[in-house]
Amino acid sequence: MRSVTYSMNVSLDGYIVGPDGDFNWSEPLPDVFRYWIDDIRQVGVHVMGRRLYETMLYWETAEQETTPDEAELEWIGLWNPLPKVVFSTTLSSVQGAARLASGSLAEEIERLRAEPGEGEIAIGGATLAAQAAELGLIDEYRTMVCPVLVGGGIPFFPRDERRVDLELVETRTFSSGVVLLRHRVTR
Repeated sequence: MRSVTYSMNVSLDGYIVGPDGDFNWSEPLPDVFRYWIDDIRQVGVHVMGRRLYETMLYWETAEQETTPDEAELEWIGLWNPLPKVVFSTTLSSVQGAARLASGSLAEEIERLRAEPGEGEIAIGGATLAAQAAELGLIDEYRTMVCPVLVGGGIPFFPRDERRVDLELVETRTFSSGVVLLRHRVTR
């Protein structure tokens, strides 16, 4: 069965976005970006909320609007064709390899797990991930902890989360001081 992973950059005090909506503190340096490139190779489908979808739309036209470097071109080549499922109550259409979700989160995950295919089911966006966590759908948490305190904003973990026991499966420190923590949910 395909596993469900939740991966995002997070401040040391636990936020994916600061109180002012800013997340430029999480812009990856080359070694962290290389990790994300390698990580996305393991993904078969990406499930995301509207805000993350709109943020990631940048990559759909990045080649026309900028001159991407070699790593960015590699990311574009992996990200753009990757199937994406977008949960939104405000969008009526999406672009590229994305489709709007037609069922509940639990129904979509169940359907994606039942489909033939390889690769993880990645969840992006704190609000959607909080719903997945509440339903017990997340198999692994991957936090890319950035060396910054932002003092508030959108938390990586919901504040009313029930207890979830985790097993540490990997740590890695990058040259920028960013630390990867991978934890598998123990069931």
